[in-house]
Amino acid sequence: ALEPLSVGLAIGVASALTGYLSHPRFYCSYVECCPRDGPRLNATALKAQLDSRLFGQHLAKDVVLKAVLGFSNNPSPKKPLMLSLHGWAGTGKNFLSQILAEHVHPAGLRSKFVHLFLATLHFPHHDQVKLYKEQLQNWIRGNVSACPSSVFIFDEMDKMHPGVIDAIKPFLDYYEEVDGVSYRKAIFIFLSNAGGDLINKAALDFWTSGKRREDIQLKDLEPLLSVGVFNNKNSGLWHSSIIDRNLIDYFVPFLPLEHKHVKMCVRAEMAARGYAVDEDIVQAVADEMTYFPKEQKIYSDKGCKTVQAKLDIHEDL
Repeated sequence: ALEPLSVGLAIGVASALTGYLSHPRFYCSYVECCPRDGPRLNATALKAQLDSRLFGQHLAKDVVLKAVLGFSNNPSPKKPLMLSLHGWAGTGKNFLSQILAEHVHPAGLRSKFVHLFLATLHFPHHDQVKLYKEQLQNWIRGNVSACPSSVFIFDEMDKMHPGVIDAIKPFLDYYEEVDGVSYRKAIFIFLSNAGGDLINKAALDFWTSGKRREDIQLKDLEPLLSVGVFNNKNSGLWHSSIIDRNLIDYFVPFLPLEHKHVKMCVRAEMAARGYAVDEDIVQAVADEMTYFPKEQKIYSDKGCKTVQAKLDIHEDL
């Protein structure tokens, strides 16, 4: 027979061990957990990453950094954070959204609390818009219920069928709760090529008039973007109630990249691969890109999008 003292001690140890193993701090060191109090971003680390990995985008870095830090430091936001990133391909929109996602949830795009939607993959058929809207609402409702600080990234907004994205309008508005769920700590990010032509023209106008690229301010571009995207029939935000209700906090412009920015991308890619940076190769890769306008050849028409592929050709060198 077991002694009462031994039985009591065993039960006590088992209870203590169970309590320790079930403690959130221990459990969450092995399983990804949703931050209970919402995201608390490290401003210094986020700024350092944006400075070292995102090139030629002083406006986007400044706006997004201030927006997300202000949002994360607010214990009681009135609505979710809604950012709409605009610019040509290869200028860094996807890159910035990935960096931001990693700072909210360390696993980034692999996190179960970060959700990426591709218009051409998840919403391909025009005749199923009604179904997509229902599915989208259910998906977002379920995920925000599981984690209030969920991040939702909608890529290819310029290819989204008009009307689909309006399904999430109730979740972006100034409501304390919708059907018992609060969306105020979630982050929504739109990525779109729409408005890229407007941004490029404004950048070229600054260059033509002899002004510095870094002198371009948000007020020079944001009004153009909001109106241009709203009236663009080839955009998923065409006549969207999300814009009409002023629920997008910032229209963030991504400027076209110059030759010097492409070279920065090449150097960063070489370093990421563990190569010694060879300036001859950097120059060669940058020179292989195509630039516009045709006469001046100032801006890369693909940004840094094909840098990795072009660098592959030079690996043996």
